[in-house]
Amino acid sequence: MELYLARSGLQVEDLDQLNIIHITGTKGKGSTCAFTERILRNYGLKTGFFSSPHLVQVRERIRINGQPISPELFTKHFWHLYNRLEETKGDSSCVSMPGYFRFLTLMAFHVFLQEKVDLAVMEVGIGGAYDCTNIIRKPVVCGVSSLGIDHTGLLGETMEKIAWQKGGIFKCGVPAFTVLQPDGPLAVLRDRAQQISCPLYLCPPLEALEEGGPPLTLGLEGEHQQSNAALALQLARCWLQRKDHQGIGELKVSRPSLLGQLPLAPVFQPTSHMQHGLRDTEWLGRTQLLRRGPLTWYLDGAHTTGSMQACVRWFRQALHRRERPGSSGSEVRVLLFNSTGDRDSAALLKLLQPCQFDYAVFCPNLTEMSSVDNADQQNFTVTLDQVLLRCLTHQQHWSHLREEQASPDLWSTPSPEPGGPTSLLVVPHPPHSTSSLVFSCISHALQWISQGRDPVFQLPSPPRGLLAHPVASSGAIILQEAAAIHVLVTGSLHLVGGVLKLLEPSLSQ
Repeated sequence: MELYLARSGLQVEDLDQLNIIHITGTKGKGSTCAFTERILRNYGLKTGFFSSPHLVQVRERIRINGQPISPELFTKHFWHLYNRLEETKGDSSCVSMPGYFRFLTLMAFHVFLQEKVDLAVMEVGIGGAYDCTNIIRKPVVCGVSSLGIDHTGLLGETMEKIAWQKGGIFKCGVPAFTVLQPDGPLAVLRDRAQQISCPLYLCPPLEALEEGGPPLTLGLEGEHQQSNAALALQLARCWLQRKDHQGIGELKVSRPSLLGQLPLAPVFQPTSHMQHGLRDTEWLGRTQLLRRGPLTWYLDGAHTTGSMQACVRWFRQALHRRERPGSSGSEVRVLLFNSTGDRDSAALLKLLQPCQFDYAVFCPNLTEMSSVDNADQQNFTVTLDQVLLRCLTHQQHWSHLREEQASPDLWSTPSPEPGGPTSLLVVPHPPHSTSSLVFSCISHALQWISQGRDPVFQLPSPPRGLLAHPVASSGAIILQEAAAIHVLVTGSLHLVGGVLKLLEPSLSQ
């Protein structure tokens, strides 16, 4: 990475000017970044924010003052970096062009330096120790959000191994903060910090900061966002303190550490800038609600067991809040799911069982069958056949789970129907199970779910075969007549991004 950085015209020391906040974790690191950036923007600071993945457009990964950089700015910096790397490809032994994520990381550094941001919030891609963002040598402060099991092929199969990777972002003398973790991973983080003389602190819960003041309102829904907000407050306050800013929050009486493993971070009264920052934070695709006529879309890119548990809690609580005593008319619950990579989709689907869905719908992370106008959501590492087979596997897992609940071993494993229509691939439907469907792309899935009742998502006519199967046609009638339709979209941030591209056309502009 240092060679690529040098070939692009920068030295590692140049990155020190960016006053970086470096954040890693398994769950909630993106939300923590979003909270932190919004708080500091409220202080009148010019912020840079690098995150991944993007949902709709690649420009979302590089933000200035919370907004994706413009197409013009993106194009300018893309070609400047590309041409610079092309010109210098004979100067070193490394591959002439960095990979996708490395290229965008390099580009973010150039954009933030050119735009003269006051600070840059940098989200780690995967892990920490060997992530290309870890070229940063002198961040102002580092953070580690909740840890869990993910990317096991790269990071290891235990939380302790994953914690070792995450702790790789710690730097000598640079304060770091983490939230409450299981004892084993927390001990690994503590040891990693001690080995390099990094002062590591445990964040007190959000309630401790609320005591004696007004309750804090979060712009992101879900109980799990409280630990992300608590971490963001500590990161923002530490950054402000180290940069000699005033108005960083009055200290309260400190408490002893709950676990004895780490000193507790300061307990302070959040300032009005901090309170408003938490309240005004937006982070699309994470515990996001879209209400459209009879349809309510619940969007959350949960893709680990821990984040899926949090997603299920949020979804069920949101449904409970929306229940209207004495209301007439039927309500339908629909799951739209996909999962990619080495993730255990059967485990994720099992966690979704308590939501009592009437229909489970599976599709690849393809907005349309055609790749036209879909460049930012292309994945060239898998084939269409592979992603469709993966969806059929999800459906089989779902059917097995439903069968186990109702009558174990009563139904044999469903198999795909040969020669079926291009839009609807397969519908195994034991009479006692949730009806499940597999569609070939997100657009077809949304057309079937919404039945033309979403006032924004309106397409001229459904494709051939959309209602060919009895379950699809009978379900269409139920969806057309339902008083309310609740749709949970989860399992993959890329799936959520494809759904948002269709439901919120303004995000593509």
